[in-house]
Amino acid sequence: MAADGGNGQSPGNRYGQHHHRPRIGLALGAGVARGWAHIGVLRALTRYGIEADIVCGSSVGALVGGLHLAGKLDALEEWTRSLTRMKIVGYLDLRLRQGGGLIGGDRLVAEMRHHLGDVLIEELPSPFAAIATDLVTGHEVWMRNGPLVDALRASFSLPGVFPPVRFEGRWMVDGALVNPVPVSACRALGAQMVIAVNLAADIIGKSRRPGAAVPTAAGFDLLKLIDEEQGPDGERKSRAGFRVPIGALSRRIFRRDYEGPSLFGVMVSSLGIVTDRIARSRLAGEPPDVHITPRLGHIGLSEFDRAEDCIREGEAAVERVLPDLQDALRVFGYAPPV
Repeated sequence: MAADGGNGQSPGNRYGQHHHRPRIGLALGAGVARGWAHIGVLRALTRYGIEADIVCGSSVGALVGGLHLAGKLDALEEWTRSLTRMKIVGYLDLRLRQGGGLIGGDRLVAEMRHHLGDVLIEELPSPFAAIATDLVTGHEVWMRNGPLVDALRASFSLPGVFPPVRFEGRWMVDGALVNPVPVSACRALGAQMVIAVNLAADIIGKSRRPGAAVPTAAGFDLLKLIDEEQGPDGERKSRAGFRVPIGALSRRIFRRDYEGPSLFGVMVSSLGIVTDRIARSRLAGEPPDVHITPRLGHIGLSEFDRAEDCIREGEAAVERVLPDLQDALRVFGYAPPV
């Protein structure tokens, strides 16, 4: 991520509220690579003069929401748009010989820490909660204090993909397991009107995805990006310049063939199915006032190199619900700016 320019200021005043309008909460949902759509949603809402007083996010929703409140949305967008398949491979610090997860995540954490430093959640200009799951008890955890980077890392810790994160004495994994679209957290923090962004709602689009009959995670073969040259330690060196253990195990994990999906594809796709079902159940019992549903089913859960498509669809999704936004604001007696 590059450093923010002049437009990267933190939104709003610390815990202040705009006069004469409802206190707005923004619930940013889980969705792995599809989460880049949240950037487009935030851009469009800002363009129409709608600013959230409270932000809660699960998994990638926490990542985008936290960086937004820290004034780093410009940097995040620039970084996501720069991602290529080779760069994605460069962030995969594989740990096949260790437990807890296939990918260490240390390179991603270093990238976040470089830009966020030691910012604490309680220092953000607006109330923020990153949702995670206590791996031992299964409880839903709202991380509202402590280092922002650690909370974000815990919230997007996909089980089996990333190792659990120790946060305030508890082992945390991805918040999508318990609350993929945290409307309830926004309400609890005082939101009168909640706007939810659900990234798992596009069922039709999923059937349009190339190779949809065989589940995949990345949308491309990671192993094709790794050189065949053998390293001196029995490992092969990727074009991105780091060493990756290659063999039967890693091939089963990452390579999809015509007989069936890879282990990695099964894990990520299964999490997507679970997230979709949990989101449907929770949103039925805890409905938002405005429901934004970007059409992202044609984008693979790990196609992080498709930020441009996701961001554009996030903006389009806001355009489609503008009448709903206006109606919701009028219910509270506020003349909408849109």
